Amino acid sequence: MAGRREKYGQSIRGSRIAGAIAIGVLLGCVFAFLYPNGFFSPDPRSQSHPVSKSNLQVDSPNCESTEGVNMMKSENRKLTEKNAELQKQVRELNQKLQAAQQGNGRTQEQLVVSSQPQKAGPFGTVKSLRTNPPVMPDESVNPRLAKLLAEIAVGKEVIVALANSNVKSMLEVWFNSIKKVGIPNYLVVALDDAIVEFCKENDVPVYKRDPDENVDFIGKSGGNHAVSGLKFRILREFLQLGYGVLLSDVDIVYLQNPFDHLYRDSDVESMSDGHNNMTAYGYNDVFDEPSMGWARYAHTMRIWVYNSGFFYIRPTIPSIELLDRVADRLTTQPNSWDQAVFNEELAFPSHPGYIGLYASRRTMDIYLFMNSKVLFKTVRKDANLKKLKPVIVHVNYHPDKFPRMKAVVEYYVNGKQDALDAFPDGSV
Repeated sequence: MAGRREKYGQSIRGSRIAGAIAIGVLLGCVFAFLYPNGFFSPDPRSQSHPVSKSNLQVDSPNCESTEGVNMMKSENRKLTEKNAELQKQVRELNQKLQAAQQGNGRTQEQLVVSSQPQKAGPFGTVKSLRTNPPVMPDESVNPRLAKLLAEIAVGKEVIVALANSNVKSMLEVWFNSIKKVGIPNYLVVALDDAIVEFCKENDVPVYKRDPDENVDFIGKSGGNHAVSGLKFRILREFLQLGYGVLLSDVDIVYLQNPFDHLYRDSDVESMSDGHNNMTAYGYNDVFDEPSMGWARYAHTMRIWVYNSGFFYIRPTIPSIELLDRVADRLTTQPNSWDQAVFNEELAFPSHPGYIGLYASRRTMDIYLFMNSKVLFKTVRKDANLKKLKPVIVHVNYHPDKFPRMKAVVEYYVNGKQDALDAFPDGSV
């Protein structure tokens, strides 16, 4: 019985609560209908006349006093200075970070590894990574050069040539051919003051480095090979600033814009000293040693060297390491030839006692980027090849460079059909 009474009391209490809730909801609906704006609605008069800006501001011109403006200018100056200081600190930290990363091991600095392992695709569809990522540009390396390149480069790319007074006549043919084609993004790195003045007189973009005893001595008095070796040291800053460089000797005639014919898929894209498809692009060369009997024939792979006087180099870590390696060897091995060292560093694989350079490379088309052996030994004698218009002609195989450069201009630019005929295939 006691249990029933307890349950009965609970049911009564529940009914009362439900009734109270129902009454509250009903009253709420009634009041909402009668007083839509609530019991304490604002005065309608105050709503119809909102407070305007002019009511709050006593006198606008007086508030914006000269003192206030000066204070804001001062604050702005302080913030600008602080921002510049912070940017400088960021650059310094980036330099330290890059140095630390480069010290973590050759493998980490040169190989781009996916964060997640990838499955290999079907047979014939797998392609490896060929193009290394560019470096982070660092304008603190050379702010003056950075400003100049920002004005003349196109698409972060520029043609660069080194010149001193010894090559003045060839330099003039070089930049006149560039102007004729209409190439805007080129720069002469002057190695003496006379070339600076000569370029300015001819409205040619020119840059002279800050004084450096070792570079200046070679630059002012050195011959072709000595000056050529300087480029590996000088080009480093261009790459650090994030620019792709088409390095050019001055014994070159431009007939088309070379930037329209680059692939940009490798660290280094270079013209070849080869004179046909085999020598330029590689071939299987069989070495014969009869004393070995059955094993007398040994297969070797051969390719003629890249020309270090005309190559495109992307701003990547392997590219910068290539420049460092070549520059270091040319310094410690003074009798070495820059082109030989350039090719050895690009080609030699890692082996006991030596860590090779992990740089990708591409050989340029020998009939577009033509050396003078191809031109004088083959092209000028072939009716079909004579119809082709190369991008550049590099007079690298012949010591009589200046007259042959002028003959190339006469033939390809001025249309003089016999301009090349007087020259022998080789040198006399």
